[in-house]
Amino acid sequence: MIAFLLRRLVSLIVTVWLASIVVFAVLQLVPGDPALLMLGVNAQPDTLAALRSQMGLDQPILTRYLQWAGALARGDLGVSLTYARPVAELVAERLAVTLPLALLSLVISTALALPLGLLAAARRGRGGDWAVLGFSQLGVSMPSFWIAILLILLFSLTLHWFPAGGFPGWTGPGWSGGIGPALHALLLPALALALPEAAILARVTRTAVLDTLAEDHIRTARAKGVSRSAVLLRHALPNALIPVATVLGLQISFLVAGAVVVENVFTLPGLGRLLYQAIGQRDLIVVQGVVVLLALFVVVVNALVDIACALADPRPKGLSS
Repeated sequence: MIAFLLRRLVSLIVTVWLASIVVFAVLQLVPGDPALLMLGVNAQPDTLAALRSQMGLDQPILTRYLQWAGALARGDLGVSLTYARPVAELVAERLAVTLPLALLSLVISTALALPLGLLAAARRGRGGDWAVLGFSQLGVSMPSFWIAILLILLFSLTLHWFPAGGFPGWTGPGWSGGIGPALHALLLPALALALPEAAILARVTRTAVLDTLAEDHIRTARAKGVSRSAVLLRHALPNALIPVATVLGLQISFLVAGAVVVENVFTLPGLGRLLYQAIGQRDLIVVQGVVVLLALFVVVVNALVDIACALADPRPKGLSS
């Protein structure tokens, strides 16, 4: 088990290092001079040269990468040229919106997917199964930003049940801010993120439960007179959770990445909105920091899911890794 954990740790470090190289190289290849775009075409040559020096654009690309990577390893994401603030502070502020949005989406998708997957497996080949498969196919084919627009049209502009955008904050007097208004503002974006993921997870749950129902210990339980609901909930579902948990871990990463688009549809002041604005302003320091943090989050979540699945797998760890 120790060897398995060490392999996962080395893999995590190498993956993050390669991701940092890719992110830095791609952003350096983007056409245009960031300093010129920030100052405008009428900028004075000395002012332009000073900003290029401040941004490190006058140094070789390898030197710039090593300096940036070294600061990143110390937890220093740099200082935003647009906001004149440390990128770490900007990220911490925006995570107060993005992380609750992703967690709420995860709760909604799991609460929808597990019962639907069990229903489809219990009624294989019948109406309930076909209905779940239809929902799954529809959910997979519709991107989250399109679902977000449809939800705004229905629940915000037609029914006026939810705000079409904005975020009141987690603190504030009355209904101008606080946990209740904040969750109310996040519910539609969370639903837009959750529905495509619930469609995928419901199909995976259905397949995993059906595979488990074909195993010998399930037939033994049925032969002993265990009820159908008990077979599903006590025997089939727990044994099907490993593939479900694997997909669920991947979905956590997709939810955080998908928030980049949905936050802009709902004008939420989250990490996705910060990234979108930084790209438009050519604030490469913010873009690099946010993208690398997203990559680190994805890699860490996947590693934790691998470790959790390995611990839950009854087979020898040398075989399950």
